[in-house]
Amino acid sequence: MSSRKNAAGQSRTSRKTGGGRLSTPEAPPVKRSSRATGSITLDDVARAAGVAPSTVSRVVNKPGLVSPKTTAHVQAVIDALGYVPNLLAGGLASRKTRLIAAVVPTVSNVMFAQMVQSLGDTLSHAGYEMLLGLSGYDKQREQHVVDAILSRRPDGIFLTGAQHTPHTIRRLREARIPVVETWDLRDDPIDMLVGFSHEQAGQAIADYLLSRGYRKFGAISGNDIRAQTRLQSLELRLRENGLSLLDTQTSLPGSTLAMGRTHLASLLDAAHGLDAVVCSSDSLAYGAIIEAQSRGLRVPQDIAVMGFGDYEFASLHTPSISTVHIDGPSMGRLAGDFLLQRIHANESGASSQVTDIGFQIISRQSA
Repeated sequence: MSSRKNAAGQSRTSRKTGGGRLSTPEAPPVKRSSRATGSITLDDVARAAGVAPSTVSRVVNKPGLVSPKTTAHVQAVIDALGYVPNLLAGGLASRKTRLIAAVVPTVSNVMFAQMVQSLGDTLSHAGYEMLLGLSGYDKQREQHVVDAILSRRPDGIFLTGAQHTPHTIRRLREARIPVVETWDLRDDPIDMLVGFSHEQAGQAIADYLLSRGYRKFGAISGNDIRAQTRLQSLELRLRENGLSLLDTQTSLPGSTLAMGRTHLASLLDAAHGLDAVVCSSDSLAYGAIIEAQSRGLRVPQDIAVMGFGDYEFASLHTPSISTVHIDGPSMGRLAGDFLLQRIHANESGASSQVTDIGFQIISRQSA
């Protein structure tokens, strides 16, 4: 191994390899581009590595086109200089940013968190990064998030739900980039859709509880549109069987155990003689069970409790919670696959693709 200076006066260390010599910088000082604002540029890396700027660009954006030896050499220079690639600038030239934006109501809900994790893993394996925005179960807030995201030129957008403002729908269709909606079904998706029917889920919950002999129903439901859709479908099925919901407590977004406990207390204090309570999440159901047990009520002998989501604790709690299983990880993976396929095929005007992943009633001890 020997040291020498290059034409710019830099100290370099050379090492022999099976294919000759490669030079890597011993120290980061380089002469920056006159247009630099203090950060290392792609041209700086090229000069320090002794390669063309186009080679550095290929190493950053398409390493498969460069030999492993050259890639390792250039990457070593990048690491030594602390160069951070400007992916947006490169994307403007190629019309690709390798960025997918995902909009979800919240990450505190384990169902959404699992879906986003699966989506992120799918995109990462394909060399894409994910930009996350939170809509807070609010269509107007989602509109502002989508407007901000579109200004960053993502290659595709992932949305939770299929209910949006007219402005959001128009902007997304005009953007002519792949869009996948999830967690719902609709007849006229913006582009692609992966979800399930909340109407059918509400009916299935009613049918399950009716088949087990329950007749006096109460409900604890979130006020978001998907929870309300399931609740309305449940009520309709009960009416078809000559029954009705005797009382309903509505919770704010971000349902918690404490909310479930408080709302069940209100239902029980109203003295309706309920024998079953349907909750829009397993967290609400867990809280409801805690409140029932604190009053000496047996679940399900005195009152049955039904959840939604099949959270991990649902099978571990005593009594275990009867619920509805939604395969969030599969939803995220399929949505990611659809986006990537559409991006790679460059089919912005392709026909809509809709996939119903369904749901499953999970019968356990609580109902």
